[in-house]
Amino acid sequence: MRQVIAFPVGAAAIAAVLALASPSYAETVKFKADLKGASEVPPNATTGTGTVTATYDSASKQLSWQGSYSGLSGPATGAHFHGPAPAGQNAGVALAIKPATSPFEGSATLTDAQAADLMAGNWYVNVHTDANKGGEVRGQLNKM
Repeated sequence: MRQVIAFPVGAAAIAAVLALASPSYAETVKFKADLKGASEVPPNATTGTGTVTATYDSASKQLSWQGSYSGLSGPATGAHFHGPAPAGQNAGVALAIKPATSPFEGSATLTDAQAADLMAGNWYVNVHTDANKGGEVRGQLNKM
C-alpha cells in the first residue's frame, strides 16, 4: 500500500519562496583619499601631500585604514575622519586617527549612521598642524 504525505498549501508556498530567495551577502568596499591643501575648506598653499586607503566590511561594520603624508609645514597635531560632509564642506570629527604620525594604520567599528555617511561619500580625512589648525591636507574618501 502506498502512503501519501500531504503538505498544507501554505507550507508549500513558503518552501517555494525560500528556494527562490537570493541570500544577502556582506559587502567589502574599498576607499581612497588623496590628501592635499587645495582640498581644504578654505584651500591652503601647503606643499604637503598624502594618501589614505580604507576598507569597510558591512557584515562586521569594521573600517580599516592605512595612510601616509609628507611635506607638511610641521608635525601633525591630529588626524581624523570627518563627516558627514561632501567635498567643499566641513564637518566635525567622526573618528580619530591615532597616532597621527606618518605612516599610520588602524581600525574601528562604525555605527550605522557613520557607515551610511561613509558609503554615501560624505567622509573625508584631514591632517592638522600648528600652522593649519583647521587642517593642512584633506581628501574625500571615494569608493575605488
